Amino acid sequence: MIGTVIEGVRRIADLGGPVVLLLVALSVLSASVAIYKFWQHAAAGVGRHRELMRAVGAWDSGDRAGARAHLERSRSYLAPVVAMAMDAAARGNADAARLEAEAEAHFARLERGLRLLDFVAQLAPLLGLFGTVLGMISAFQALQQSGTQVDPSVLAGGIWVALLTTAVGLGVAMPISLALNWFDARMDAERVTAMRALHTVLAPLGRIAADDAAEPSGAVSRRAHA
Repeated sequence: MIGTVIEGVRRIADLGGPVVLLLVALSVLSASVAIYKFWQHAAAGVGRHRELMRAVGAWDSGDRAGARAHLERSRSYLAPVVAMAMDAAARGNADAARLEAEAEAHFARLERGLRLLDFVAQLAPLLGLFGTVLGMISAFQALQQSGTQVDPSVLAGGIWVALLTTAVGLGVAMPISLALNWFDARMDAERVTAMRALHTVLAPLGRIAADDAAEPSGAVSRRAHA
């Protein structure tokens, strides 16, 4: 098994040179990171906030007990942050900036490793182009050394081997870019969900309705005409 792997690596090195070997290593590393991030997001419940949003909706309508019940059933990683917001709102000392910082701490853990994917997605095409330039230099050096006895097949073979590194670089960069954009889009949606949930808990419409109901009818009428 090990001998087969070594032989395969040797063939890749003979065909595309060290640049292709480096690109293959980067592709393996990036694939490992992407698989881990998929698992991490699935385990954290990214995108699965049904019970959490039901809890926020109940809190917004003034149903505090129902909100707590929904929140206890939630498996969202944002549930502890929303619970903190509910506790702070109930005590009357809510700090939106502190709660947003707590949410950002969760986002930072979910985004860890994405910068590596971004780095590889930008570097892989440049490495492929660099390998192509090196290959073209070698091909034209061989053409120069052959003098007047030029074999077109030798030149053509050198050129396609040189272009191979560009193809490998693009082949590595494209799926990584797709995965990175997908992760970024999910995290943007998560931030919107978190900010909406936190600000709804801190300023629920149910509280406004309760305050209006507690005021004398004349006061409410005067405030409406103001």
